[in-house]
Amino acid sequence: MSGPLEGIRVLEVAMYGFVPSAGAVLADWGADVVKVEHAVTGDPQRGLRQTGTLRVDGDPNPNVAHANRGKRSIGLDMSKPEGLEVLHELVRRADVFLTSFMPASRARLGIDVDDIRALNPKIVYARGSALGVLGPEADKGGYDMTAFWARAGTAASITPPGADGMIMPPAPAYGDTISGTNLAGGIAAALLRRERTGEAPVVDVSLLGSGVWAMGHAMAVSLRLEKTWEAPQPGAHGSPANPLSGLYRTADDRYISFVMLQPAKFWPDVCRHIDRPELADDSRFATAEDIAANTAEAVKILTETIGRRPLAEWSERFATLAGPWAPVQDTLQAAADAQVRANSYITRAGELELAASPVQFDTEPAHLEAAPEFAAQTEQVLTELGYDWDRILAFKAQGAVT
Repeated sequence: MSGPLEGIRVLEVAMYGFVPSAGAVLADWGADVVKVEHAVTGDPQRGLRQTGTLRVDGDPNPNVAHANRGKRSIGLDMSKPEGLEVLHELVRRADVFLTSFMPASRARLGIDVDDIRALNPKIVYARGSALGVLGPEADKGGYDMTAFWARAGTAASITPPGADGMIMPPAPAYGDTISGTNLAGGIAAALLRRERTGEAPVVDVSLLGSGVWAMGHAMAVSLRLEKTWEAPQPGAHGSPANPLSGLYRTADDRYISFVMLQPAKFWPDVCRHIDRPELADDSRFATAEDIAANTAEAVKILTETIGRRPLAEWSERFATLAGPWAPVQDTLQAAADAQVRANSYITRAGELELAASPVQFDTEPAHLEAAPEFAAQTEQVLTELGYDWDRILAFKAQGAVT
């Protein structure tokens, strides 16, 4: 089945993880995404080998593939007149211009909104920024660590008070990937508006704005109560008034997460599944109010009981549990999860297995293609633009393309 964006042409002039993640989602949805990379250095992301405690040597490099699968790559020096000529030809044929370049760079290269619209008035111009397009810091850059994680409130909210330092993001490009997905959704909405009205809006998403949105529920509560949001401390059960909303350690030092927001409804079923049916009729836990008042006692009982058996046994027992629960899993465990595999949330793209973007259409998983090698499709793209081989060789001799 073809993707919903089949036939949409996206010109991506972007680097690193945030905006290229948007291009990856659009490619997953069927768009033809041409990635413009510097003719000599390429996307700096290609040099990223060490992420956190893990290092990747050799190719293919998943640090590149995650945000660049399914695209075509052209090496282009936009500072040269010949390179800019090629870019302009690409712009004239594109539906979307997608960029992460900062305002000063866009102005210097002649790729700002007015420049691109002069070539193609119907193009959707989409830009990703660190801190938004307005305000005193609109011209400043940033990364997901600074703008999404630290500045938008997540780091402070999950770091225990008094800790030396802060809890770091759980994964590389964590905020980039979330923000890029937001940007892809905005682009899809802009394309719909163009189809319905003929107007192609400018689409803006920032790392800071995405971080605030991700923290939006907590911020709403904080603002309403005028109190700083603090997540439960490590080692704490979770809810002070609901024993069925929190973490429990198993005998093999794994964890189970319960999130049953109607404890009175699910309490009898949980009691049966842990072989403590007598607790279902215990007066301490007869109503939601009783459960809330006796949460500490219930937590103690569940902690002792669940701690006697390993996760595998609880997983088998809880297969018929009515309330929501989940094992706490690491990256390899999550990737091997039967539900993840059944829904193709991890999909092969060339030699690598990658996370698919989360939206599916008609229950069809995204079909992922491998990320391109640097400038691998330059000649193909130039030929599609109508350039003959003499002109292509001249561009290469001038250093305008790779």
